[in-house]
Amino acid sequence: MYKLVIFDLDGTLLNTIGDLAAAGNHTLEVMGFPQHPEESYRHFVGNGIPKLIERMLPAGHDKEIEQKAYDIFMEYYSAHKCDRTKPYPGIPELIRKLRAAGIKCAANSNKAHEFTQELIKLSFGDEFDDVIGFGAGFPAKPDPGAAHELIRRAGVQPSEALYVGDSNVDIQTGHNAGIDVCGALWGFRGYEELSAMNPTYLAKDAAELEKIIMGLSLIHIRRCRRAI
Repeated sequence: MYKLVIFDLDGTLLNTIGDLAAAGNHTLEVMGFPQHPEESYRHFVGNGIPKLIERMLPAGHDKEIEQKAYDIFMEYYSAHKCDRTKPYPGIPELIRKLRAAGIKCAANSNKAHEFTQELIKLSFGDEFDDVIGFGAGFPAKPDPGAAHELIRRAGVQPSEALYVGDSNVDIQTGHNAGIDVCGALWGFRGYEELSAMNPTYLAKDAAELEKIIMGLSLIHIRRCRRAI
């Protein structure tokens, strides 16, 4: 059984893609640029909002355009970040079960720290022990600085911590931190991207993740790649 689980936010705890896509397309519309289908934003996100802005803008844009787009995006997203965002099925129940079992829960996101804190609070109340988003004094993922700090604050050993995320950035973050990592197949990316990063585990839903955390599952990516 793990004593600390560090969750990514977007695509792992919360389905935020609708609100992110709406903010992105609003920005593009205001600036007179072509918009993208919502599905495209699944591949734009993962490295923070500045990188999302860079990816959604037309090729050949300059830094001045990026800054203007960033300002428009942030103003809109700040007001609309909860319009469609909601936890994935089974996640709130899982967090409560983990806390009841004495397992600490933390969130680590490349989303701005203030947004990360607010979304965690709105979606999960006081269930999370710790939260670190981008801008809280640590480099963006996959740098392991924030993960190391969460482990230190929790007072556990790296071997007692598990990182859970839905993208290659999250898997790499866990590897860089020297801890076990589980790919969340219900999120924005999927099996091919996650399995290619050699995670310790893959979970198809919250119920399977619970078994992994509690030590009740034999599903281990290096033993059985297609067990899922």
